[in-house]
Amino acid sequence: MGLLGKIKGFFGRRTDDYENVYQPDWEQESLKRDDIDMHDKKQREHYVKSCLEQMSEASKELDTLGGEYNLVTSYLTDIEEVEAQPEEIKEQLRSYAKKILELENSKVKMGEKRCYMKQEDYCRMERIEQYMPEGYEKLKATEDYQVLVKKDLGRLDGEKHAYYFRKNELLTSQSNMKGITGICVGSMVFLIILLAVIGAAWQLDVSLGYAIAVIVAASALALVYVKYHDARRELAKVERSINKLVLLQNTVKIRYVNNTNLLEYLYVKYDVNSSNELKKLWDKYLEENAHREREKQMQQDMDFHQAALVKILRGCNLADPNIWIHQAQALIDSKEMVEIRHNLIIRRQSLRRRMDYNKEVIAGKAQAEIKDLVENYPKYGKEILDIVGEYEKDFS
Repeated sequence: MGLLGKIKGFFGRRTDDYENVYQPDWEQESLKRDDIDMHDKKQREHYVKSCLEQMSEASKELDTLGGEYNLVTSYLTDIEEVEAQPEEIKEQLRSYAKKILELENSKVKMGEKRCYMKQEDYCRMERIEQYMPEGYEKLKATEDYQVLVKKDLGRLDGEKHAYYFRKNELLTSQSNMKGITGICVGSMVFLIILLAVIGAAWQLDVSLGYAIAVIVAASALALVYVKYHDARRELAKVERSINKLVLLQNTVKIRYVNNTNLLEYLYVKYDVNSSNELKKLWDKYLEENAHREREKQMQQDMDFHQAALVKILRGCNLADPNIWIHQAQALIDSKEMVEIRHNLIIRRQSLRRRMDYNKEVIAGKAQAEIKDLVENYPKYGKEILDIVGEYEKDFS
């Protein structure tokens, strides 16, 4: 069918829709006078009004068909005018028609390849366009900083637990040193008493034993004292380190809270759940804008060439130059022009048949039937003519 399938909305129905024009059988359906008792006023009045209504409907239909017939005829006349133009004008028409068709094809291809962005997403990105791409970079940096702060908190917490563990070790060590000190003192006292008993009982010289016991006890106590004070000094360092870690951890927690609040605010501001989502939406928005800009430019080109085409056609004295925008193919392809002309001729023939039929209804069957009633039933003639006059008065 070619271009006719695209322009049928402008030229009406296709050829095969007019193959058969419905025509009711008046003799069999409407005008069965034998079934009417003409001496019955109600039946007679109803029958006359039925004939008048048929004439009225046919008249209305004839007016509609006449307008359509004139329109189709003007289309055929326009085709003749176009074909009668000089070759120079035809070449200009072909040039603009080709450009219009190229733009239409490009638009179709672009639509096939295009991945449309949801309108709600587009509107959302359009609202925050003024903040982009700096907004994405800020959100990304905030997310990265959140990860670093979390790592710092984890590291500080680990170090704090390690220091607490060392503190417990040092406290245990100090407690053990105190116990060792008691053992050493107790052992020295026990040895002195034992040596004193042995010396008194066996009259032995135990001064060397006293000296050894004192030296051993003093050495042990000195070692314990050193260990204890080393642990005490280290414990002080550990406690200072713990305090520093607690202060540092509190500072990092404040940063974490502030950064978390900022992150939540940015998520709400940009209506996303992550920077990756924002990046994808922004990329789609840029792509969508590029498509829309190309479509806008393409539409401007289309408007320009369509206006130029219509301007030339107006100079050809056509009844409807705008219709050729939608059937530009016919200006290039003679076969398409022949097909359009054939379709219009078939349509005009169909309209002619329908107009003749309705004229026959008005001037023929229905009108003749009323005239025949007046002649055959003269005593009801005035009444019938009054009904006709009243009907014409109501519908004038």
